[in-house]
Amino acid sequence: MRTILKFSLMISAIALFFMSSPVLAATPRAVRSFDEAVQAETQDFSGQTLIEAEFYDENLEAADFHDANLEGAVFNGATLHNANWRGVNFSNGIAYLTDFTGVDLTNAVLTEAMMLRSKFEGAIVEGADFTNAVVDRLQVKKLCERASGVNPTTGVSTRESLGCR
Repeated sequence: MRTILKFSLMISAIALFFMSSPVLAATPRAVRSFDEAVQAETQDFSGQTLIEAEFYDENLEAADFHDANLEGAVFNGATLHNANWRGVNFSNGIAYLTDFTGVDLTNAVLTEAMMLRSKFEGAIVEGADFTNAVVDRLQVKKLCERASGVNPTTGVSTRESLGCR
């Protein structure tokens, strides 16, 4: 009887250890991604604080992010065609394989953002600050063709921040 009790306690302890493993808990990414998936239906993120928010494979075409705080946010495989990013703070953000075609980046702060393999065809970049941002060389060349203005928040010229010649 005593052996059965010890065996039962040992099995219960092992089961409790594995069942309470943090691996089984929802990760912060899953929680944040779920929140954004729900919010993405509205397409209106204007003025919101979305620090470190994560958007994975989201269709955010024509979404309104103007004046939103997107510091450290992640856009992975997102489609942002013709979205409004006027005055957005995307400093230290990550945009990988994200399509910024036609996005209005007027006066956006994109300092130290990592924006690799992202497209900016026809994006409006007047007054945008790309200081220390990592953008593919071909995209920088295309952005320089239409870069103008000075960012009102940082006081940095768009052309200077992109390293345009």
